[in-house]
Amino acid sequence: MSETGLIARRSLHGELVDLLHDMVLSGELRPGDKVNEQALCARFGVSRTPLREALKVLASGGLVILSPNRGATVAQISPQEVDELFPIMGALESLAGELAAVRISDEGIRRLRAMHDEMVAHYQNADQAPYLKLNRAIHEAIFAAAGNAELTQLYHTIMVRTHAVRFTAKKSPERWNEAVEDHVRIIEALEARDGPRLGTLLKDHLRHKAGMVHESLKEPSIAAAE
Repeated sequence: MSETGLIARRSLHGELVDLLHDMVLSGELRPGDKVNEQALCARFGVSRTPLREALKVLASGGLVILSPNRGATVAQISPQEVDELFPIMGALESLAGELAAVRISDEGIRRLRAMHDEMVAHYQNADQAPYLKLNRAIHEAIFAAAGNAELTQLYHTIMVRTHAVRFTAKKSPERWNEAVEDHVRIIEALEARDGPRLGTLLKDHLRHKAGMVHESLKEPSIAAAE
């Protein structure tokens, strides 16, 4: 993107998807917010056609909801859905961890350690958007290392329902620290190739995440319709 904030035409669609995604991850667009297309077009110097195409991509990933009458809004989730979906996600991540511990290559472990260390550095600098991107990438890498296509497909099906709050819900400092400590233990278990421990840690991590999401949903700014 140029210094003026306008997007280079050669990468228009991809940059719009990334920019909108970052606005959700950073909390600039929060669950339940209506996406102001006119303001975004002016901000990025684009027409509504590529912006709407980018919103369709985000809708396919569960981050926004498209409505003929209301346009695009950032996706929300109810407390009941958290209670129903997060234990399923925890079970899937637990199984993926057990498989990954056995199947991942030494180079794969080194890559995950590098991603983890970079994520922790972002945490220490309070850089939430890049932290969240790496957080999600680490979880996806564990599924990739598990080498089970059906398991990964189930994971992505649930992720569509939970992504809007799993990686974007507002964290207290205590919850953020808890999440990082979880990840420290997770990477250590992976490096030790301790599948049962890794599976348990991932399940506990999702339980902690569900608690954080419930706390976030109680905040007035996002709880009303969730």
